[in-house]
Amino acid sequence: TIIINGPMGVFEFEKFAKGTFDLVNILADLSKDKGAITIIGGGDSVAATEQSGRAGDMSHISTGGGASLELLEGKVLPGVAALNDK
Repeated sequence: TIIINGPMGVFEFEKFAKGTFDLVNILADLSKDKGAITIIGGGDSVAATEQSGRAGDMSHISTGGGASLELLEGKVLPGVAALNDK
């Protein structure tokens, strides 16, 4: 399982985009070719993944970067708790 939460720089500017897009391509290849679970968290990471054209190769994409990290920490998220109560 591989988690990314935040781009490798200001990917919106071409001279800084290479690291982020290279990482996205590596993760997409690992997910598609090797069966790795890839989790993309956070709005900027999602935007970079979608701009790269590789979003469809990832296992899971969430714009909730901070919330995703809190969930991994074991914190109770109010929205998830409300769903569990139903």
